[in-house]
Amino acid sequence: QVQLVESGGGLVQAGGSLRLSCAASGRTFSSVTMGWFRQAPGKEREFVGAISRGSEYIWYADSVKGRFTVSRDNAKRTAYLQMNSLKPEDTAVYYCAARSDDYVSRRPEDFGSWGQGTQVTVSP
Repeated sequence: QVQLVESGGGLVQAGGSLRLSCAASGRTFSSVTMGWFRQAPGKEREFVGAISRGSEYIWYADSVKGRFTVSRDNAKRTAYLQMNSLKPEDTAVYYCAARSDDYVSRRPEDFGSWGQGTQVTVSP
């Protein structure tokens, strides 16, 4: 298992930027695929992006493509979600997640370890 802690959330105006970080401990970080998901009030948890162990493969949800960037630094045991051109509809709790293989999945149920989440609020 890997333990995950997100940080970097907050309140930002539409058009602004935020960078979320996800610090990992426990299992070797370079052995896990990392994913980012979000959940808005009253909605199901949805896929945002995911990155393979060595950063060779990166997937994005269509809703964030071109605005968000997923990256990772295995030496620092940290994954990142850079969010630019934020919109009010991006408001949600953002979670990072890990799965213990190199399959870049979009499904929350494929990830076994989750952080506690960090709130992102985008005002109009």
